[in-house]
Amino acid sequence: MNIPKIKIKHTKIAFTILIILLLFCVLSYSYIFYVSYCKESFVTSSLKIAEQNEVSVFKVNRILLYSSGSAIDNSTDSSLHNLDVCQYTDLAIYIDNTSSNSELTSKNTVKELWVDNIRISTTNPEVGTQVLNYKDLNTFGTFGDLSSASAGRIDFKIVNTNEENESADYASPTFYTDCSNPISLGYVNKGIVKNYSIHDDVNSVVFNGKILKQAGVDLANLDASLLFDIHIRNHDNDTFVYHANIDIKLNTESKEILGGYLYQSRNNTSGSEYIFFQELS
Repeated sequence: MNIPKIKIKHTKIAFTILIILLLFCVLSYSYIFYVSYCKESFVTSSLKIAEQNEVSVFKVNRILLYSSGSAIDNSTDSSLHNLDVCQYTDLAIYIDNTSSNSELTSKNTVKELWVDNIRISTTNPEVGTQVLNYKDLNTFGTFGDLSSASAGRIDFKIVNTNEENESADYASPTFYTDCSNPISLGYVNKGIVKNYSIHDDVNSVVFNGKILKQAGVDLANLDASLLFDIHIRNHDNDTFVYHANIDIKLNTESKEILGGYLYQSRNNTSGSEYIFFQELS
């Protein structure tokens, strides 16, 4: 039996079409496979995260905010004729590590703690220069001229024993392994009003929130949102993260800050947004 031979006149065109068809098949398969793989990977990761966070090991218990005003005197003779007016807010973030287990174990004690991914959003970014960094808890509620965190990260020294506590320098970031002290941070908006001068007809000046009123500062320009991540590594080497988003609201109806200071407490921290989520290992 003679099998007829197929003759292709335009071999180059046929070869090109064949290559295009093969590429189309490969790309279609790869796309479908990739989408399916991503969906499966996402579901697997989500289930693993959910399993790891069935019980919250660390969560935010409460947040204390103390806001006031002050000024930096740049005059050479302390005449108060060259002031940079500032607003500051001190934060104390308390961590609950015993809600799921009242005993201290390697799982709910802190081996490492650091803060990073620091971002500051203000209603008027052109008013002042904003900084967020560690604040010594011993100076909580007093003004301090803070510098920016090195490389945008704050690393805390962990105190594990009474001996370490006695020798610790709390001027640098420090935290207790049992979470018995808060994470203390300071936010400063420097130079809200520059080269401000206290006139001779002014009888007295107080370096607190009253100076904001005296300098004619519009509180609506000072509201801010502080965003940062707090990371905890326990003694089992599990890592947890809390995505903080803390609003600084100074333009309240009562405007206590203009009378000296504004004290706020966030005690309702029962929602899932206050939980440290365990990261995938």
